[in-house]
Amino acid sequence: MNAMTQHDGTTPPDPYLWLEDVTGDDALAWVREHNQPTVDELTSSDRFREMESQTLAALDTDDRIPYVRRRGEYLYNFWKDAANPRGLWRRTTLESYVTDTPDWDVLIDVDELARDEDENWVWSGATALRPHYDRALISLSRGGADATVVREFDLTTRTWVADGFGLPENKSSVGWIDRDSVYVGTDFGVQPDGRKALTDSGYPRIVKRWSRGTPLEDAVTVFAGETGDVSIRAVYDDTPGFERHFVSRATDFFNSLLYQLSDDTQELVDVPTDAHAGVHRDWLLVLTRSEWSVGDVTHAPGTLLVFDYPRYQAGDRDATVLFTPDAHTSLVDYSFTRSHLIIVTLHDVHTRVEVRSVGDWETVPQPGLPELATISVLDTDPDESDEVFWSATSFTDPPSLLHGDSGVDATVIKHSPEFFDAENISAEQHFATSDDGTQVPYFVVRRNDTSSGPTLLYGYGGFENALTPGYLAIAGQSWIARGGIYVIANIRGGGEYGPSWHTQAQKAGRHKVYEDFAAVARALVDSGLTTPKQLAAQGGSNGGLLMGVMLTRYPELFGALVCQVPLIDMRRYHLLLAGASWMAEYGDPDDPEQWAFMKPFSPYQNISADVTYPPILVTTSTRDDRVHPGHARKLVARLEETGHDVQYYENIEGGHGGAADNKQAAFKSALAYEFLWRTIG
Repeated sequence: MNAMTQHDGTTPPDPYLWLEDVTGDDALAWVREHNQPTVDELTSSDRFREMESQTLAALDTDDRIPYVRRRGEYLYNFWKDAANPRGLWRRTTLESYVTDTPDWDVLIDVDELARDEDENWVWSGATALRPHYDRALISLSRGGADATVVREFDLTTRTWVADGFGLPENKSSVGWIDRDSVYVGTDFGVQPDGRKALTDSGYPRIVKRWSRGTPLEDAVTVFAGETGDVSIRAVYDDTPGFERHFVSRATDFFNSLLYQLSDDTQELVDVPTDAHAGVHRDWLLVLTRSEWSVGDVTHAPGTLLVFDYPRYQAGDRDATVLFTPDAHTSLVDYSFTRSHLIIVTLHDVHTRVEVRSVGDWETVPQPGLPELATISVLDTDPDESDEVFWSATSFTDPPSLLHGDSGVDATVIKHSPEFFDAENISAEQHFATSDDGTQVPYFVVRRNDTSSGPTLLYGYGGFENALTPGYLAIAGQSWIARGGIYVIANIRGGGEYGPSWHTQAQKAGRHKVYEDFAAVARALVDSGLTTPKQLAAQGGSNGGLLMGVMLTRYPELFGALVCQVPLIDMRRYHLLLAGASWMAEYGDPDDPEQWAFMKPFSPYQNISADVTYPPILVTTSTRDDRVHPGHARKLVARLEETGHDVQYYENIEGGHGGAADNKQAAFKSALAYEFLWRTIG
């Protein structure tokens, strides 16, 4: 009998609901009682101290690439290091940036601000006012939470604007219209119709236009959605000559409605709700996520189309196809420069780049990009120039930053340092066969002198998030260079092969995610690379749910599990923090038909005293206001109740990333690797 099912077949009351009280005295006392034994056991070795020190050095080193975004004449960067653990917002010129020692102009010192205000501030971003970039809306969170405080900053005087635009702590959205007005979505309180201003997911339901010098309560409503929506957001497109106002209404995580606002009218941009659509100048780009018939042509999921936007709104559906997927190739991203459209695709999880001229959409060569690397576009300024900042990396090659105009040779201007000796380390791609016959790719990274041994399998499998090859700075030091084998599984639920790789694993198809991951685990053993006792798995957030399912449904495949900031109680996930926004991914547990396919993959409801589970380390953050820490707490409590050993660590701050600064991140990382070396090493 399932440990959480009574003899009459009903589900008993949850005895651990009190652990969902995030900052309750009893809950935090429980956290501290569980943290201490884990810290005492896992931090006592020289190996832990060495890994922690190496990781912190890698995170803090001044030799890292200071990634930038252009705003006008300056390049802006946010930087953390040992001397500035909370970080500096700073800027420089391109001429200075390309030198070995750029001259940085510090605008905001977050450490100094935190000391002055006695607040645990964590940087959450800046939105600068175009075109002069003399004002910015700064977002700061307490302890790394998603909820932020917003303040207006004067970049000329380097001071906070007295009586400027500002919002209290909330999951707000805010963006400039002009110097004296912004679009804002936040918790406006109960509305005249008696409904709340936030959606059930905890994001803005109402967006208003707020004028400088007026109280927030006097802001004028421009759009209101439904409480069952995920969020509402308004933006002003200030592209010179193409100025427009838009509202995006996310009806669920994967479906949204786009409206153009003008003169108090709302004109729907009539594209499939699940498509990714955007307007650039007079071009409407649509990336399909399901089949879409336009005229006599049916386009496959993952097709990129471009239309003349004014003609489209008038009813014309004449399209130019910019990209068509195939069984091995999918689109990852696209970006505009002034003259070109850059399209980044994946072919069996390997990057390809194509550049097309805007308007005639003809392909032009793009020299200067390295072969056999994961390429991504970091920044462009399409209103002003063809300038592109590119990133290139692989499992064994540290990131390089390249710069140049689109369609012209890209030049390497910055290198990240090597954090481990990669000369004798290789990466290979293999394919496992899932239960339904699907070929699932996975990468194996190891030292050339390591033919078998302790193996760490990493996965995510959700929300169309593709896991692509990237430099393994921390895993390289703490695992691979020490003789461990590192594996990344490109399971369904991700976006490695386009939208259908994801959509077939939503809701009732969710079992495919777990079957794929289990298939990779078996393939690693069948190939002789490792054994079940020496095979561990790791994942966070949606990947933490993956670990919970591996624990409860496939325990015989693993020798250890690391489960980080996880979803665990799928019966209640939609009631906790942002959980309601993910029902399009997992399903609605209040619907009996949907709960029927969800329950087998809800770890909390499937923990049993009669099964032998592998050792597991569960970590989370008290300040995670996206995935509720109650998931992790309740998993541990239920495992202990049913007689299983489990180790637990909860960072009292850190948000969904689990750490508020580099020191905390290094500690958390070393804790996980020490656990793995002790269990499967």
